[in-house]
Amino acid sequence: MKKPIDSSVPLHPLLNERWSPRSFDLASSIDKNDLTAILEAGRWAPSANNAQPWRYVVATRGDGHFEKLSKTFSGFNATWAPNASAFILVCAVKTNAEGAVNQFAEYDSGLSAAYMTFEAIHRGLVVHQIAGFDRDQVKAEYHLADNLALMAILVIGKQAPLEALTDETLKEREKSPRVRLPLGEIVLNGLY
Repeated sequence: MKKPIDSSVPLHPLLNERWSPRSFDLASSIDKNDLTAILEAGRWAPSANNAQPWRYVVATRGDGHFEKLSKTFSGFNATWAPNASAFILVCAVKTNAEGAVNQFAEYDSGLSAAYMTFEAIHRGLVVHQIAGFDRDQVKAEYHLADNLALMAILVIGKQAPLEALTDETLKEREKSPRVRLPLGEIVLNGLY
């Protein structure tokens, strides 16, 4: 299933094809080279002062980490996300080496997630980023430092047909069109 964007001008195919499906192929696994390339893409994202504040917890179906992270998912995420092939929890180190607040840590970590998303799409995979998980449970399970902000989990795998979803509400969300605010509402200085 494809859901191309309705853009005022043509965009790169990777941007045009990116969307967040919930139907993942349970029979598919992620190739180690693909996973490494996705992580490398995140590693090479830009960051303020080259601080590189991103940190990851990586899990692939079949390892103990996959099960641990799956148990933290909330709501609908718990029903569809475990069918994916891999999870990457993206964290942001909120302080620098001297202990001062890095005000760009979350922004930079978001860029890292975006780079990983587009590398995954380039490799024929899909990504759905979720924020619906128990951060306290994940922090305790992995003994994560207090200066880490848990941003999102990238749910990665091969897309399955719509019919693989059993929940009708999820099917309707899957079929709904992609919409964004027009440029005139988000460009604040009136140029559009």
